[in-house]
Amino acid sequence: MFSSFITTATTLETIDERLLRCGISRRSFLVFCSSLMIAAPYGLAITDKKTPEEVAGNLGKVIRPPVIWLHFQDCTGCTESLLQTSHPDFGDLILNIISLEYHETLMAGSGAQARQALDEAVKKYSGKFILVVEGSIPTKDNGIYMKLAGRPALEVLADIGGQAAAIVAIGSCASWGGIPSADPDPTGAVGVADLLPNKSIVNIPGCPPNPYTLLGVLLQYAADGTLPEADEQRRPKFAFDREIHDHCARRAHFDAGNFVKQYGDKGHREGWCLYEMGCKGPETHAGCSTRHFNEITDVWPIGIGAPCIGCTEKAIAFRVPMFQVVQLHTIAAPPTSYAAIGSTHGIISPLATGLVGIGIGALAGAGYVASRKFSIIQNDESAPGSKPKDSDKGPGAPV
Repeated sequence: MFSSFITTATTLETIDERLLRCGISRRSFLVFCSSLMIAAPYGLAITDKKTPEEVAGNLGKVIRPPVIWLHFQDCTGCTESLLQTSHPDFGDLILNIISLEYHETLMAGSGAQARQALDEAVKKYSGKFILVVEGSIPTKDNGIYMKLAGRPALEVLADIGGQAAAIVAIGSCASWGGIPSADPDPTGAVGVADLLPNKSIVNIPGCPPNPYTLLGVLLQYAADGTLPEADEQRRPKFAFDREIHDHCARRAHFDAGNFVKQYGDKGHREGWCLYEMGCKGPETHAGCSTRHFNEITDVWPIGIGAPCIGCTEKAIAFRVPMFQVVQLHTIAAPPTSYAAIGSTHGIISPLATGLVGIGIGALAGAGYVASRKFSIIQNDESAPGSKPKDSDKGPGAPV
C-alpha cells in the first residue's frame, strides 16, 4: 500500500532522522534548504533571514507531519499543481519532508486496500495528522451525488476531519465551494469551514493555488504547532495580503490608460492592461503576480495574456461573469487620475500665436524701458557735482 511505502518507521521521525536513514547526505540537504529559501513563500518563519545552515538546523529537528489527503468534488488540479514543484520536487516533499499517509490519486492501492490504508492512518495518528481536503463537499440528497467507500461525503468529512489536528482546504472548491457551487449549484457544494466551523482550518483558495503556499503552511505547523496568521476568510496572510493589481507587470499600462480592447489586437500583442477585458486583478488577493507557477517567469494567467478571474475570491470567481469589469474601490480609474503617456495635442491657431507674441513683445519692451531709466539714474548720481546721498554723509553732518 502507498502508506506502507512512504512510512516504514514505527514512529514519526524528524527530517534529519529520515534523511540519515535514507542515506541522503548533509550536503544535499543544504542544497535543498538553499532552494527552499528561494522558493518558499515569503513570510515562512522557518526560512526568514537565516543562512542555509541555520535553516537546515531548524528544519532537521522538525517531526515529519503525517498528512491525510482527501478528495471530494474536484478536478484534481490542485494535486496536479503540487506535482510540478521543483524546490523541493514532489518526491522530496512526500518522501522526506512530510509523511503522506493517504492520497487516493497518487497511491497504488485501490478499493478495499485503499480504504484499509485510510482507516489505519486515521487510527494510528488520531489527533496528530494534518488533513488536506481537495474539492467541495456536496450537501444535498444525503450522498446521492458522492460517496466514498459507500459512505456519504458529509459523513467521511465529519469522521476524519473531527480527528485531525488541523485542516488545510486546498483550492477554491475546498475553501468555499468553487466551480461546483456556481449557479444553479445542484449538489449544494460548500467548503470545509462551512461544515466544520470550529476546527483549526486554513483556506488556500486558487484554481489551482500555488503549491508553495501549502508547503509553507505544513512546515510552519510541523515546526511549532501553529498555523499562519490568517485574514477574515482564513487565508494565510503571507500569501494573500496583497492585490494582484498592486504588483502586476502590466500596471504601468493601466496607469497610462493603455487597455486591450479585443484578444489579438495591437494592445494585446504588446502586453497592455487587461482590465477592460474583465480582469479581476484589482479586487483579487493572491501572490500570483509575484510568485509564478513552475518557477517560470510569466507562467500565470495574466502573464500568458488571459485576464484574472478572481479565483481566490469567494464573491467573484464563478459568480461574476468572466468579461464583466469590476469596480475600482481602492484606486481611481485612469486616465483621469494619471497623466496619459503619448496623449494627443491640439493645433495652435495663428491668431493665438500672434496674441501670445504681442504679449511677450510688450513685456520685453517694458523691461527695456525700465532698465534704461535705472541706468540714467545711476549715471546721474555718480556724476561730479551731484548731490550726495544720505548714506554718503559723514557722522554728525547736518541733515
